[in-house]
Amino acid sequence: MDTQRLLRRIRLILGFFLVALFISGLTAIPLRTELAILDGLAGLRSPLQTLWPSLAEWISRVHVALETTYSTYPFMAYGTDWLAFGHFVIAIAFIGPIRDPSRNVWVIELGIVACILLVPYAIIFGIVRGIPPFWTLVDSLFGILGLVPLLIARRWAAQLPSTWKQANLGV
Repeated sequence: MDTQRLLRRIRLILGFFLVALFISGLTAIPLRTELAILDGLAGLRSPLQTLWPSLAEWISRVHVALETTYSTYPFMAYGTDWLAFGHFVIAIAFIGPIRDPSRNVWVIELGIVACILLVPYAIIFGIVRGIPPFWTLVDSLFGILGLVPLLIARRWAAQLPSTWKQANLGV
């Protein structure tokens, strides 16, 4: 495969990852509104109640907890604002490997490590915080799904010709 085509593929897959990470961060900001909508669609008063009662009950429980917390202590929303900020900063870091995958392969590898660590982190803190196993699995899937484009990007970056790497690394 020619170098330019390979670079386009790397940039496309990393661009997808960057946008997904950014959108994921955006969803942490209007959490109260999103949870109200989710509760209406899949909570205790929804058709999901008869199909999967434990999930419907969990969604409604989280909605009530968030409403109570935000109404009584609105500053607690600041924590999810910072969660969003973290997503944005990490997304920005991926501009480096989009521009120059060889020089910034370490960012891709850091992302890979973060995706792998997300799984035990979700499991451990899911147990500690009383999160249902299904929801812990959903959280873990973000790490597993994020791992796929990053592993592909790293493999493709390794296929860049050494002449391109030398020219772009100043060697």
